[in-house]
Amino acid sequence: MKFYFGPMDCGKSTLALQMNYNHRRQGRRGLVLTKHDRSGGPKITSRIGLGLEAIEVDDSLDLVSLVTAARDRVDYLICDEACFYTVEQIEQLADLVDEHGVDVYAFGLASDFRSVMFPAAQRLFELADEVCRLQVEVLCWCGRPGQLNARVVGGVMARTGEQVVIGDTDASPVRYQVLCRRHHRSGQLGEGGAPVTRSH
Repeated sequence: MKFYFGPMDCGKSTLALQMNYNHRRQGRRGLVLTKHDRSGGPKITSRIGLGLEAIEVDDSLDLVSLVTAARDRVDYLICDEACFYTVEQIEQLADLVDEHGVDVYAFGLASDFRSVMFPAAQRLFELADEVCRLQVEVLCWCGRPGQLNARVVGGVMARTGEQVVIGDTDASPVRYQVLCRRHHRSGQLGEGGAPVTRSH
């Protein structure tokens, strides 16, 4: 089980799609899963324009049952947005590796807009055979390496609210912005440099 993580725009979904392509090209059979993709549908989409139909993971989906009920043997799973899975589903991924010989490739954020780790990401850090920070450089508006995702509502960085809110879509008033640690802590978004003055 491998977990690939990084902030927005570092290429997680692009790598997931590329990995699926490479495995399928060698004749391996796999399933592609996602949760809360920015497209709003059961797909993996990349900000550079790539996309693929996927199985939507809801909180009640038993991943072991999904794989063992498949008509053909499943060699691997591509699990995009794995940070949004339940902790129990991460345990199920480990069971698939250990008990069923399925290769699992998980992709997601490590922490939320408050810089607090997602429970599923924490469990992936604890259980994965390999944890890889993606190396595609993402920059803060100031030019420093971007490390953290800020939630922006009405032009102001939010400090409170639900852990998961889908943004960066035409229908959403919420957007996300990658910041360096310094500007995430100060709340400066680069639009005049104003710090946080209210919370959502």
